[in-house]
Amino acid sequence: MNKKPIFNYPLFALGFRTFFFLAGLSALLLISLWNNIYDGRLHTDLYFPSVYWHAHEMLLGYATAVIAGFLLTAVKNWTGRDTTTPDQLAALGLLWLYGRITPFYSELIPDVLIAAIDFAFLPWLAWLISRPLLATANYRNLIFVVMLMLMAIGNGLLHLEILGVTDNTGWQGITLVVMVILSMILVLAGRVFPFFTERGLKGVMAIRNPIFDIAGVAFAIVSFGLVLLDVKGALLAGVAVLALLANLARVWGWYNPKIWYVPLLWVLYLGYAWILLGFAMLALSAYGVVSYSDTLHAFTVGGIGVITLGMMARVALGHSGRALKASNAIAVAFVLINLAALFRVLLPSIFPAGYDTWLLISSYIWLAAFALFFLVYSPILSTPRVDGQPG
Repeated sequence: MNKKPIFNYPLFALGFRTFFFLAGLSALLLISLWNNIYDGRLHTDLYFPSVYWHAHEMLLGYATAVIAGFLLTAVKNWTGRDTTTPDQLAALGLLWLYGRITPFYSELIPDVLIAAIDFAFLPWLAWLISRPLLATANYRNLIFVVMLMLMAIGNGLLHLEILGVTDNTGWQGITLVVMVILSMILVLAGRVFPFFTERGLKGVMAIRNPIFDIAGVAFAIVSFGLVLLDVKGALLAGVAVLALLANLARVWGWYNPKIWYVPLLWVLYLGYAWILLGFAMLALSAYGVVSYSDTLHAFTVGGIGVITLGMMARVALGHSGRALKASNAIAVAFVLINLAALFRVLLPSIFPAGYDTWLLISSYIWLAAFALFFLVYSPILSTPRVDGQPG
């Protein structure tokens, strides 16, 4: 006899609902907190040093929530099997939430327990998506399980430094996490960008080139690996340029000028453009022409931030039975998230004297973008599908 789930609510019906909701909420709260910590208005005895906390939470908090929502939903589509029950999904969401809260209670909770709670999320997520993949012999998509475990290793390197087990492994861990998330985006882009383009533009065929697909991802991984190994100079610059050219050729085959009439498409292509800019800046940073911090934020605020917002907007519409059309408010949010990246990446590089001002403006624009997302999408994520179908 099957027991009725305790968390038998639409918000826990499918992974995208729970984790896109948490991602949208965290995008607001984490940046609001960081603003106050950065300018000294908020003093906390955090488990993480403040700069580590910001990087960790935006990557292993916000971005990981988006990844969890996408993969838990996509794996069900790929395999035809449920990845979680509503109760398991609620428990996984609660674990993610504890990972965000416990670092603020480092005086009350042992550091080892804080680290264990935060670290446990990614291995559990990897286990949940691996079960249906293995059961259906869907070995091709086990690459995402490997990527999740690499992210867990990066998270572990950060925690080991904080716990005093290792020296100077924190930024290596963060760099590994950035590398894996961007690699995951590039792999998924090859699958979904052409498909979304053809679905969104009638009569248009996106050109897929396997050589450019392989080269784009491979050169990107090598360039990230060189950053991880702290390699600079001609080698890093050369590989970054190759990654830029291969990915530019790749995306050019999918591109059609008609995308600019469809916000759900142009937001994704603009996100990819930020990644291309990131490779260009990485080549320049190899010689110290631009700062590595601005380069990193081209990949994160620009690439990861813009693409995750666009993906959440589209996936949530499709899996809630709604028409694949962005509202005016969400189109504005797409513009705002790109402006936030502009103020965080380009203006500090061009006018470094106004660095703190640009960061503050960028954060406010980011908050406006995600306020619109949360306002529009929290009802979509927390109510049943409009077509009466499960999920």
